[in-house]
Amino acid sequence: MDNVFLIDKEYVANTYARFPVQIVSGKGSTLKDVNGKKYIDMGTGIGVTALGTANRKWKKAVKSQINRFQHVSNLYYSEPCALLAKTLVERTGLKKVFFSNSGAEANECAIKVCRKYGVEKKGVTAFNIITLKNSFHGRTITTLSATGQDCFHKDFTPLTEGFSYANANDFESVKALVNKNTVAIMIELVQGEGGVVALEQDFVTKIDKLCKEKDILLVVDEVQTGNGRTGKLYSYMHYGILPDVVTTAKGLGGGLPIGACIMGEKVEKTLSFGDHGSTYGGNPVACAGALAVLGELNETFLDNVNKKSQYIFNSLKDAKGVVSVTGKGLMIGIKTEKDARTVVNECLQRGVLCLTAKDKIRLLPALNISQKQLEKAINVIKEVIGKE
Repeated sequence: MDNVFLIDKEYVANTYARFPVQIVSGKGSTLKDVNGKKYIDMGTGIGVTALGTANRKWKKAVKSQINRFQHVSNLYYSEPCALLAKTLVERTGLKKVFFSNSGAEANECAIKVCRKYGVEKKGVTAFNIITLKNSFHGRTITTLSATGQDCFHKDFTPLTEGFSYANANDFESVKALVNKNTVAIMIELVQGEGGVVALEQDFVTKIDKLCKEKDILLVVDEVQTGNGRTGKLYSYMHYGILPDVVTTAKGLGGGLPIGACIMGEKVEKTLSFGDHGSTYGGNPVACAGALAVLGELNETFLDNVNKKSQYIFNSLKDAKGVVSVTGKGLMIGIKTEKDARTVVNECLQRGVLCLTAKDKIRLLPALNISQKQLEKAINVIKEVIGKE
């Protein structure tokens, strides 16, 4: 067989700093490389394989749908699409769903919803959306514009106009940006790419109240935080709020590309025929996989997510070399005295796959990782962090 590393280097766009590992198979939270070495997966494809690799129920649902038909355009109805929309609406309390292929596309849809709502309610100049510094909302030009990090903007100007950036957990900073043309405030309740930092309850409560008072839409980006990742079905459920729009992707498909923009009562009729579309949106195979994922995320399952989270926090908070541990559920950031990338590289050598976020180690293990594997992985991580 030709060397995959060399083929990739010659033919794939040079946009990723890949680790020198070629994965060939996996089961649950174990991945195996081309040399037969096994790894405990603490990254799940950046929060995608929420039930681990080759989950039995997920595979059965996906294979069953593939054996029927793999795609039909949105000119026709399909049962998996309809049932997934119904499930999302029933479990969130929102009203309508638009399906796409990714988190960026879900956020693009949310932005279009906000802008059309603004035009209809406040006039053509009402298109401004407030986001937070250190946020991350996608890599299209418009979701990049929504992202509150200058490092992602470099080289891609001019950006889409109409976005301004407040400081996270600083309500006065948000208020100072609100004007008659503000149509939405868009937030991640745990800033993943921004360092796995959870927003404070008081800050979120005040934003929710402000949005209601000023007829401003509250959009919560649940691309990474959703689908059980934080110990609730969606992270907004920790905060006692009901957003006007929720976007999600990543773990929803369990390994297949899918995004969803879920719209509440205020905006359920904002999009009409021809306003938006997606060729692959609502793909029946992806929707079948998503239904299998959501089917697993009951209260007992989520309680176990929280127990595993507590184990990780308790194990790491006072460990040698650990400065701080942040996040919610199984979305965890570890600030260490050592360089995070160095720690991740050494963990890889010892058979544990981790991620980074800013200057932190980021953990996004499968929600159903076994306690035995979790303990083994955390012990390795602690040893590497604490090693002189």
